[in-house]
Amino acid sequence: MATAYSRCFDPDGVRYGIPTYPWRMAPDGYATRRQLRARGLRPGGQPVAAQVMVSSRRHGPRVAYLYRLDLAKPVRPMTSRKWGALALAMLARRTCPRCELDVGYCIPTSHGICSVCLAVEEQCAA
Repeated sequence: MATAYSRCFDPDGVRYGIPTYPWRMAPDGYATRRQLRARGLRPGGQPVAAQVMVSSRRHGPRVAYLYRLDLAKPVRPMTSRKWGALALAMLARRTCPRCELDVGYCIPTSHGICSVCLAVEEQCAA
């Protein structure tokens, strides 16, 4: 019976098409998107170079794609227009559609209204 390690270890890419390593066993020189971002880098259009896999009975195989560090490019800086668009998008998420006030927090999509309007609605329903 194959172990979880052997199912996830394919450094030549014969089984999965790209080199595959067990969780936390990837060689140096590779990084995930989050690890690249933490270093101020982005994949920059390069293809997936390898993958890290963890196999579990409950969730099945889970995969994280790896990119080469030497081919990564620096993150593009935010321009003033991008900052403005982001500020408007966050304002729209904080504005209650019923009372039209900026409530200071992102309104949950499950309710669609602020907590004050939700409390008033629940009182009227009772």
